[in-house]
Amino acid sequence: MRAGGTVDALTRLLLHPEHEGGRHARHLALRSGQSRALDYIRRVWASASAAVHDSTRVESRHHAYEVLAALRDRIETTPWRGERGRTALRVLRAHLNFAEIAGGPLHHASERQTAEEAGISRTTLRAVYQTVLKPRGWLRRLRVGHGREGSTWYLAHGNSPCGMSASPSRVRTTQYPPDPALEEWPTPETATAADIDSTVIARLMGHDAFTHHGLGSSALMIIGALHLHPGQSVEELVNSSSVSRATTYRTLRRLALHGLVQQTDQTWALTPRALEGIGLPAHAARSTPGGTPALGWDALADESGTAGTAVRRKALHAAERAAYRQALERLTEHRSKAVVIVRDGHKVLVPAPRADEIPAPWCSPDGSVLDPATGRPAADWRVATDGRLILITPADQRSYDELAAAHAQALSEWESAA
Repeated sequence: MRAGGTVDALTRLLLHPEHEGGRHARHLALRSGQSRALDYIRRVWASASAAVHDSTRVESRHHAYEVLAALRDRIETTPWRGERGRTALRVLRAHLNFAEIAGGPLHHASERQTAEEAGISRTTLRAVYQTVLKPRGWLRRLRVGHGREGSTWYLAHGNSPCGMSASPSRVRTTQYPPDPALEEWPTPETATAADIDSTVIARLMGHDAFTHHGLGSSALMIIGALHLHPGQSVEELVNSSSVSRATTYRTLRRLALHGLVQQTDQTWALTPRALEGIGLPAHAARSTPGGTPALGWDALADESGTAGTAVRRKALHAAERAAYRQALERLTEHRSKAVVIVRDGHKVLVPAPRADEIPAPWCSPDGSVLDPATGRPAADWRVATDGRLILITPADQRSYDELAAAHAQALSEWESAA
């Protein structure tokens, strides 16, 4: 598209008999008619046009790092409200880590690899993909992974300026009073812009201390906000972290109990040793002479009962990968080898028997199929000249005779080549 192509040029290319990429379009035209194939090509063109419009053309490695830096800034200033929003931030930050390693928005990652990086379960990961990141335009899966290869992803800047929207089932909570005439606030208590340090979140989110039953994602958001701007009041933290006021108070109490944050007058800051061990010292955190030293992250996980969660998750994923590879090997072993004959120096592939060939007792003299349970003809099924089933549906634009003629022509071409 960027080269000036058109949908007509794409149609000619895909329907050309020698173009490998148009095999599905040509098969669709042969099976269901030319109009169905043209509709399919138009849908492909529309989807590709939307993808090109939302993507950024990367011209050099330096430009790629600029694109990723701009994406990181947008992620850090987007409010991620609610538990699902904060989980989506962890997943998106994991993909940003993979993109930074790959050197651009286009990167490869499997679901298990992303779940381990974000410190969440695979089930939660899939739910966040489908409900937040894909619909909001943050992530696009260009190709599904297979075997030992991960899926191909593209990171985008999102199509929602406010990040997360309120769920329809929660529009009448205390944050959304039903009657603005009573001088109650009609908007969420969190602001429309956040300000966090996602780097510290990326380094902490995979630890057992920040699982769902541990400190949780709200602690990650508050730590990220305080690391970027120390000395914030509760009202400022509500805006910068996109965490509700009640959750902010509850999380600050838990963090203070573990010696991670401390209060001075009406402001909060990280303790000097809060982030030791991850290479990010709280350089601007205030200290008090009698402050309680922060426990290590392993000790916090032990105290929360979440120690070993990451290890168990990795062991489960390793077992799933091993079982999947064994299944692929079994399929490869049972797959019949291709039979090839050579004529005039050219190799001709002999078609292998198919599983949809039906027994002779099922065939009636008029070409219909007999139901093996009742012994009566099945009106929607026919038997082709090669003894295989053909299902006639209202969506088919060709008759059975046309389908049989197309098959006979293909069979004749094969026999002449052989």
